[in-house]
Amino acid sequence: MNTSTILLLLLSIVIAGGLSYFQYYYKAKNKSKLHLFLALLRFAVYFGILLLLINPKITNHSYEVQKTPLALVIDNSASINYLKSDETARQVYQQLSANKELQDKFEIQTYRFDREFETESEFDFKGTQSSIEEVAKNLKSIHKNKRFPIVLLTDGNQTMGSDYVYGFPNKTTVYPVVLGDTTTFMDLKINQINVNKYAFHKNKFPVEVFLSYSGTQNIEANFNIKQGNSNVVQQSVSFGPNKKTAILNLLLPANSVGLQIYQATVSSKLQEKNSYNNTKKFAVEVIDQKSEIAIISSINHPDISALKRSIEQNLQRNVTLLKPEATDLTKYNVLILYQPNATFKSIFDTNKNLQLPTWVVTGTQTDYNFLNQQQKDLVFKMSNQSEEFTATFDTNFNLFSIDNIGFESFPPLNNLFGNVQINGAITTLLGSKIRAIDAGFPLLSFNNQSPRTAYLMGENIWRWRMQTNIKKESFEPFDIFVDKIIQYLATTSSRKSLVVEHESFYNSGDALIITAQYFNKNYEFDEKARLTIAVKNTDTNKIKNYDLLKSSNSFSVDLEGLPAGKYSFVVKELNSNTTYSSTFELLDFDIEQQFVNPNVPQLSQLATQTNGQAFMPNQIDNLIELLKKNTDYTAVEKQITTKKPLIDNVLLLILMALFLAVEWFVRKYNGML
Repeated sequence: MNTSTILLLLLSIVIAGGLSYFQYYYKAKNKSKLHLFLALLRFAVYFGILLLLINPKITNHSYEVQKTPLALVIDNSASINYLKSDETARQVYQQLSANKELQDKFEIQTYRFDREFETESEFDFKGTQSSIEEVAKNLKSIHKNKRFPIVLLTDGNQTMGSDYVYGFPNKTTVYPVVLGDTTTFMDLKINQINVNKYAFHKNKFPVEVFLSYSGTQNIEANFNIKQGNSNVVQQSVSFGPNKKTAILNLLLPANSVGLQIYQATVSSKLQEKNSYNNTKKFAVEVIDQKSEIAIISSINHPDISALKRSIEQNLQRNVTLLKPEATDLTKYNVLILYQPNATFKSIFDTNKNLQLPTWVVTGTQTDYNFLNQQQKDLVFKMSNQSEEFTATFDTNFNLFSIDNIGFESFPPLNNLFGNVQINGAITTLLGSKIRAIDAGFPLLSFNNQSPRTAYLMGENIWRWRMQTNIKKESFEPFDIFVDKIIQYLATTSSRKSLVVEHESFYNSGDALIITAQYFNKNYEFDEKARLTIAVKNTDTNKIKNYDLLKSSNSFSVDLEGLPAGKYSFVVKELNSNTTYSSTFELLDFDIEQQFVNPNVPQLSQLATQTNGQAFMPNQIDNLIELLKKNTDYTAVEKQITTKKPLIDNVLLLILMALFLAVEWFVRKYNGML
């Protein structure tokens, strides 16, 4: 309480006392004890009113004991069940969570993980993927800048995510409890098969196979790849105590167009504990043509390389870099004109006859007067002053399905400052801003008239690709964004009211998501559409029905839980009865069944990296004793200070009303009214 408040309170006492004295003692003939009692009541009321006017803040101090959090994290993936450690995991969990001394010292928090990280105390061990990296990320977010221990019950076999050894926060100590039999068994395994999604007809496509061996004797293994009942590849591979791995680089012929399913198998004459990991299926879609894209530029710029890399991530695309002097454009499907100037005159003249789809990218070195002469969609009135333009995503864009990959947070693009007037039927995907002020013209727009044209008004899009990799740890979202632009430009077929996106095949355990868009008669995205999907297993004829849920600018359904097999499906819009039908295949592959032993070396490395210690399930008493005696984790008494305005105190108002009531009754009783 400051000095001015104290002085006001003293002044309030004087004023309240003076008013009470004036009313009950000044010129009073009888100064009895009754008058003194009534004066005190009136003093209390006056003083209470003045207190409310001053409204001082009352400070309260309370104390709270904060225990160190103890994160008890259990691996809920199916590999724990396959390693026959599910009951062991439950017993260890009960032993740790029910320990009274640990409860007194720590705030025990229970989590489980498989593909996702959840707050849960029940476990079914049916997760189709396991990501220990998710544990590290989420605990780091939940307990920022805190020092706390983590007890991790897992086999250490991660099937998705980055290496978890270096992912945990610096202030945490991890105590892994190793689940699973650590006895080494003889095991042959196909660790991984690397193959492209697409191959071209009558070519050969590369397949890279990683094999591993656990055992103590020399063996000769047989490796083969079959398509149906036909052997495509067969060869012998030697393993031994000093040769635990093998990498096979193979070339397979693409003789038939369409989806081709292959099965790779490695085997030997010795009996194995787990033979499921000896077989792995993979698929390749063989296509009979490739889209040819030409990037034409008279200057060198990082954007050109970024666009080329993004486009060629789709193996159905091939990019050629050309100078404006190029004369033969007949073999190309799409032209990308990078910062056109007067040297592009022959390109524009040639394309007037060829009518090829075009993507025009402008920037600070673009000749806008020349560009105004060559197209009528946009009229550019630009100055010589450069400016930076940031992007805004238009959720009403409906020419094709596209997600907002964080355009608003991307670095600005550079272009000349000026005004852009829209003449044609232009649809905007990205608007533009100059330091949070709407620039009034699009940053990325499209003309749907034939031939289709796209306009990107700004250079340095290579920064967008780098920013995507920094935020998402992958270039893929940006590459998909560029690929969808190219796909839209290259497609010459008329627009359909129901557009569905899906893959030809999926691996079991991977996300199986089908997305769709429905457009009304004006080709506007219809948010009120009612989309359903009927999925039929072609082997069993069993049908499952789902509703597609609306997101920002599309509908989607997650078909997780389907067994492996071949499926046909029909997407239907209920209001218009518009339908789309297709097929996909779900390949049989349970990644959680690939393991014979827990990953003890990596869990031990994790414990060492975080200054912890790895334990076996029969050593839980030692773990409990270690946690109890660790002086780094002690409860902290925290003082909580709260300041509350006096006017919020209802008790004072009640007392004032009570004093006034008592005064009135006393005066009434004594005939003083």
